[in-house]
Amino acid sequence: EVQLVESGGGLVQPGGSLKLSCAGSGFTFSWYSMTWVRQAPGKGPEWVSAISGGGTTTYADFVKGRFTISRDNAKNTVYLQINNLELNDTGVYYCAKDVGNWRWSYDVWGQGTQVTVSS
Repeated sequence: EVQLVESGGGLVQPGGSLKLSCAGSGFTFSWYSMTWVRQAPGKGPEWVSAISGGGTTTYADFVKGRFTISRDNAKNTVYLQINNLELNDTGVYYCAKDVGNWRWSYDVWGQGTQVTVSS
C-alpha cells in the first residue's frame, strides 16, 4: 500500500520553529518529487514547496526564506523546516507524492499535521 504519514506539527509561539516530517512507504521514494501544501482554517489549499527526487527545491513566494524543504531518500522521508513562525502559518500541512519527477500532479496525500502558531 502506498502511504504518506506526516508528523512534527504542534503548538508553537510566534518566532518559533518546527520541523515537519513525511514518511513514505509502498513506492520507490527517490523516483518521485514530493510537495508540501498547507490549508489555513477557512481557506483553500496553498502550495508551499516541492523537491525533486534528486533534491532540487522550489518554494512559494510567501516563504521568504523561512522554510526549507529537504529529503532523505535512504529514510524515505521528506522534511519541511519552518523558522520564525508567524500567526498566519497556522493550518494543516500535507505532503503529497508527485506522479513523477516535476509532473505537478499528485496521486497520494498524507493525513496532514496540524501547525498552530499562537502566543
